[in-house]
Amino acid sequence: MVFTINDMTFKAGMEMKLSGKIKPGCESFSINIGHSADAIALHFNPRFHYQGDSNVIVCNANQGGWGSEHREQCFPFQQGEGFKMSVTFNNDTFYIKLPDGTMMSFSNRFGDDVFKHVHVTGDIKITSIGVK
Repeated sequence: MVFTINDMTFKAGMEMKLSGKIKPGCESFSINIGHSADAIALHFNPRFHYQGDSNVIVCNANQGGWGSEHREQCFPFQQGEGFKMSVTFNNDTFYIKLPDGTMMSFSNRFGDDVFKHVHVTGDIKITSIGVK
């Protein structure tokens, strides 16, 4: 599934909740939050088996080029299973609540307090997405 939302208001202090199902055989998926396809403040990329990685979450940002990767070893995703997660942020940090309740963080390298672009790609089906 691939989809893009181009005009959503996601402000600092708000919470984005996502629910979905990971397809069997999924190699990886990504949830990108930012200003456009080329200005991604949070690239959240769980990798089951992708580019030599296994069961790791890779986060990054793209500001005219990719920065250094942050790798999270906690991996509570299962192929063929449903998941629920949420994202909040401030000017300094994105906070991601993983399906098992674990919290991880990634630096808000843009330092911005509002984003309007969300892009999801990979072998997953998003069943709900909401911001409040």
